[in-house]
This record gives sequence, C-alpha cells and structure tokens, in this order.
Amino acid sequence: MFKTNEYFDGKVKSIAFETPEGPATVGVMAAGDYEFGTSTVEYMTVISGEMEVMLPDENEWKAYRPFDTFIVPAGVKFKVRMQGDTSYRCLYR
Repeated sequence: MFKTNEYFDGKVKSIAFETPEGPATVGVMAAGDYEFGTSTVEYMTVISGEMEVMLPDENEWKAYRPFDTFIVPAGVKFKVRMQGDTSYRCLYR
C-alpha cells in the first residue's frame, strides 16, 4: 500500500509507491527553501511549478520547470527552493 511522508512542519508531503522502475514518491513542496539528504541515487522530475536546485559541488542555482529531471547522487545533501507550490516525482535507484 501507499506510505505518506511529511517534512518541514508539513510544508513538504509525499506518497511513496512502487513502479516497474523501482521505488518512487510523488509529492508537493510549499514555497520555501529546503535541504535534503540522499541514501540512493534520486531522479527528480518537476511536475508543476518551478524548483531551483543547488546540487553538491555546484556554485549556482539551476531552475527546473515541468517535465525537467535532475539526478542527485547517493550519499549527499542538496538544496531546493521554490517561489510557489511545486509538485514532483522522485525515482530511487
């Protein structure tokens, strides 16, 4: 069945599920700045809104819009920020 997750005082919510490609989550983030850590490689795809991302070893924020995907390596921390509510899908590998 589905597992729900909530972070940052409810400002980030996700639902975990299984896909043919492996475990995944789909979720929403309220406007704000957040930092996440990874344990596996994550393929993040923006569904709606816009997400700015600061990946490890990067010096500049990069904007991702609907249907854009970025890859986060395993075992790192990365930062995201949104000006408005944003939805996403994350595949874990």
